[in-house]
Amino acid sequence: MRKTHEAFFEGTRPGKTVTHGQASFELPILYYRDDLFGLYFSADEGKVREVMPSHELRPVLLPNGRAIAAIFAFHYMETSIGPYGEVAVGIPAVYGKRITPLTGAAPALLESAFPGFGVLVSHLPVTTLQARDAGRGEWGYPKFTADMDFEIAPEFMSCDLGENGERILELKVMKRGFHARDSRPLTTYSVKDRNLIKTVIPQRAVKRISLFPRGSFVRLGDHPAARSIRGLDLSEKPFMSVYYPERAGILPPGEVIETGVRPLEGYMGGSREGGLSVSHGALFETAE
Repeated sequence: MRKTHEAFFEGTRPGKTVTHGQASFELPILYYRDDLFGLYFSADEGKVREVMPSHELRPVLLPNGRAIAAIFAFHYMETSIGPYGEVAVGIPAVYGKRITPLTGAAPALLESAFPGFGVLVSHLPVTTLQARDAGRGEWGYPKFTADMDFEIAPEFMSCDLGENGERILELKVMKRGFHARDSRPLTTYSVKDRNLIKTVIPQRAVKRISLFPRGSFVRLGDHPAARSIRGLDLSEKPFMSVYYPERAGILPPGEVIETGVRPLEGYMGGSREGGLSVSHGALFETAE
């Protein structure tokens, strides 16, 4: 994978070494290879707006007037800070522009480069303390350590996320949909020290998108993070699934675009290493 995207990573090293808590690493962080999959749900507009740290950051709306929440799982197999797992709960939003359901639907569905479009990260559990400290310390991402069990099968990808034996969520995405190349950057919004941080993450990827996917789902537990997600009033079924057969990314420092915003620390969790397991299911199971 590194050789495939060699030109993409050119000029990123040597980088700037930074230290946050137990994490000492070079910026930008390089992501050479990962399994990435997720689902989009509709969510209650009013409840989503309550999460927004700034009045200038507005949720993208679907034609029916509901907002959007996305839940994605990342199994980072090869990165410049080592392998780890991550689950992102994000809210597609636009900064500095008022949008209507009709103008908002297109960028939400297509993940476009619509001016100001990005994803507010509301929860971001990871499996290592290094990833947690790096994310909270540099970008203010609401990270905490948790346990993740991935299954990567020919017909689906899944992640079971929990903490101390308590389930947070189970995510399953079927490998269906049309192929699309994606060279547009991913933009995230986060809060650090009451500063709104915008981070533009270059990526090179091939993805598959399926509308109203059958067999794909999220099941929430009763963990505090799960209750927070459930509080967004997600639709019973997802309206879109995405998974990436191929992807590489570069995570640079972010920039402060607004000061004095509301805090968004998310669930904090404890100070322990999380667990990570990965199994690769077979296409056909053999009866014993």
